[in-house]
Amino acid sequence: MLAASVIAAALYLLMAGLRLRQYRAGEALDRSKLMMLAVPTLLVHGYAAWAALQTDAGLNLGFFKISSLIFWVINLAFLLSLLRRPLDNLLLILYPLSALSIVVSAVAPGNASPFQDMAPGMLVHIVSSILAYALLTIATCQAGLVALQDYQLRHHHPVGIIRALPPLQLMESMLFELLWLGLILLSLSIASGMLFLEDMFAQHLVHKTVLTMAAWLLYAVLLWGHHALGWRAQMAVKLTLAGFAVLMLGYFGSKLVLEVILQRA
Repeated sequence: MLAASVIAAALYLLMAGLRLRQYRAGEALDRSKLMMLAVPTLLVHGYAAWAALQTDAGLNLGFFKISSLIFWVINLAFLLSLLRRPLDNLLLILYPLSALSIVVSAVAPGNASPFQDMAPGMLVHIVSSILAYALLTIATCQAGLVALQDYQLRHHHPVGIIRALPPLQLMESMLFELLWLGLILLSLSIASGMLFLEDMFAQHLVHKTVLTMAAWLLYAVLLWGHHALGWRAQMAVKLTLAGFAVLMLGYFGSKLVLEVILQRA
């Protein structure tokens, strides 16, 4: 598992370095070469991420362990989006972070209690949660680019990476597509949790449940406002960032406090 993690991390850094060299030279992304590297990298990354979760007692879904799996889902979604969307320069941000997540997941201790004999309903809840977090993470990165692009266009001074991005209208369209998919998966996560978890409002889950529902409400309000009131760049960015902050506080914040600070499962 450690060897696979090192190989996957090195491949991500290699692809990021190649894209950086192309960007500095003003060259377009060579998608055929990227696919030749990205597909095997995803396979190795997937193996390393899954192996990091395995223990003799069952699956360990701890704070550090799960980060690599989330980045694997993000990279898979990103690669599929790249086939029809010009998202080339996001590689410069995503791939170094992916490499970091793989290494941390491989070497970090796992303090969370392993899951044994996981029921299908519980698996649906976990998988939908991971996919929702992954898509909403991509949407948040997209919102950051939209905010920067909108700011520079308003000040009539697009520079740097912004000049290589698609038109703002297309960037906004991509953002709302990601938000819709993320909200659907987040809804599935909440619904499956209510059905298959014994008590979503138990003491150790109540903060996560409340914050996840608050994030769902923020995303739902944003999408309703876009559809009914025509909300666009600035409002979309603010509510996307707010929803993501609340969602991550509910998931990673609680896990960080319980597992790292309090040393509890």
